[in-house]
Amino acid sequence: MTRPRRTGVLGGTFDPIHVGHLAVADQACRALDLDEILIIPSLTPPHRASGPAASPFHRFAMVALAAAPDACLLASDAELQRAGPSYTADTLRRLQALGYPPGQLFFLTGADAFAEIATWREYPGVLSLAHFVVLSRPGIAASSLPARLPDLAPRMRLRGPSSPPPAMDIETSVFLLDCQTPAVSSTQVRACARAGRTLAGLVPPDVDTYICRHGLYGAPGEPAPGGATLGQQLA
Repeated sequence: MTRPRRTGVLGGTFDPIHVGHLAVADQACRALDLDEILIIPSLTPPHRASGPAASPFHRFAMVALAAAPDACLLASDAELQRAGPSYTADTLRRLQALGYPPGQLFFLTGADAFAEIATWREYPGVLSLAHFVVLSRPGIAASSLPARLPDLAPRMRLRGPSSPPPAMDIETSVFLLDCQTPAVSSTQVRACARAGRTLAGLVPPDVDTYICRHGLYGAPGEPAPGGATLGQQLA
């Protein structure tokens, strides 16, 4: 009997997507035996005071380039099609309307973000819209969350690198993954581009090329006909 497909959901601003994001996807995919992971750039991040530096067009293009080499990764414009802030609860319900039941959805997030889950829109109901997969971040291990969030501890399940794929219950769960991922941030990538420093090892090679070609984040950009850079022409 074929088991139901398991679909991961990795949302974020992706301004730009970097190797840390891809490592999170890889760790979750292997630990939970996921069949695919949707990488979903947000249109308007609800928890940022200022908007993204790059346009939705450029951010989606970079996600598509980063996802292309891995058959398990799929770029999704699910949040870019909606006006207003990109709330997790709304996105998960939209995916359910497209045929993804809650028991087959796995929402990926960092331990630092999940530690503030009580501030998320529609908490605690949002936890019933998908399984949550929480990965360690620098300074906060996923395994520390039961003590930090005792009310949620009964639904948390600690996963290790050698744990067998979990059996899926009807009720959604919170899976905790203690793992190491590169300590890279989009802020760091933008600063390096602005300073003209190399992005090698911070973003996938195709994303590096795209940033330089279009002059994103203050990178010099390639000259275009008429003297302007491609980045200036597309701004």
